[in-house]
Amino acid sequence: MRVLGIIPARGGSKGVPGKNIKMLGGKPLLQYTSEVALHSKYLNKVVLSSDDDAIIEKGKALGLEVPFKRPQDLATDQSPTLPVILHALDFYAAQEEFFDAVCLLQVTSPFRKLEFLESAIQKFIQNKTDSLISVLEVPHEYNPHWVFKEDKEGELKIATGDTNIISRRQDLPKSFHRDGSIYLTKTEVLRDESSLYGDSISFIESPKDFHVNIDTLADWKKAEKLVTYFNK
Repeated sequence: MRVLGIIPARGGSKGVPGKNIKMLGGKPLLQYTSEVALHSKYLNKVVLSSDDDAIIEKGKALGLEVPFKRPQDLATDQSPTLPVILHALDFYAAQEEFFDAVCLLQVTSPFRKLEFLESAIQKFIQNKTDSLISVLEVPHEYNPHWVFKEDKEGELKIATGDTNIISRRQDLPKSFHRDGSIYLTKTEVLRDESSLYGDSISFIESPKDFHVNIDTLADWKKAEKLVTYFNK
């Protein structure tokens, strides 16, 4: 299976200005993801998708392939991820280079280890699902069996649709939320179904001790606290 690694990193971040190349623990944030991606034995190519000249320059210095500049209409706050991926795939297809799957690695999740990435790709290949995502377990107090939604009559109903509440925490089934660190998807699913997920989704649990998804200044401060321990 030929897998294209895509690192999306647009300019114009509002939550943390310039975060993609902002220094964290002595190196730019982008470097954490690029180092892992470039050492992967399963990624046939790793490309940086960016609209920002400073990010592009830094990416090239870090050894990333940057054969194009992302169009401005794919680099706004509202730009969805799928067109960014398809833009990269289309670029390589025009060069007669094709990939069976895409591995999306967001810069905002800097603390993934190489071993974790390799395990994710291995599981994706072995399971033959449409996609694989990295996840974290949902704390029991937010388990969907203990979450309620308002119905048309203004009453609360269990979010799962069940009529009886599971009373014991020990009886709750595990539930997960995507954590943004790794997305793996077959190219045919991306193209034919316009989906990052498809019909079958496998998963890998991220180590929660070093998880952070940097979107706000509070997230950045958390990353600054974690980076010392992560690098040990």
